[in-house]
Amino acid sequence: MDKIEKLFRKISRSDREKLLKIIKQLVKGDLQNLNVKKIRNTNFYRIRSGRYRIIFHYEPGTKGAVIDSIKLRDEKTYKKM
Repeated sequence: MDKIEKLFRKISRSDREKLLKIIKQLVKGDLQNLNVKKIRNTNFYRIRSGRYRIIFHYEPGTKGAVIDSIKLRDEKTYKKM
């Protein structure tokens, strides 16, 4: 079981549905109304959704985004990038 699956099992149903909606929107390439920001000095981007952060990057040669992690926001969220 990967970390994203483990997180989805632990969080509330409403948070899970909200995150899944954002992920579907990201996969479609529709970034409108999402709070997307590039993370400084990296090739990663983040989307904020309440207390959670979706970290992703764009794979060269493809049009889609690759989700690297979904984390609960704390002091270590953006470390080790």
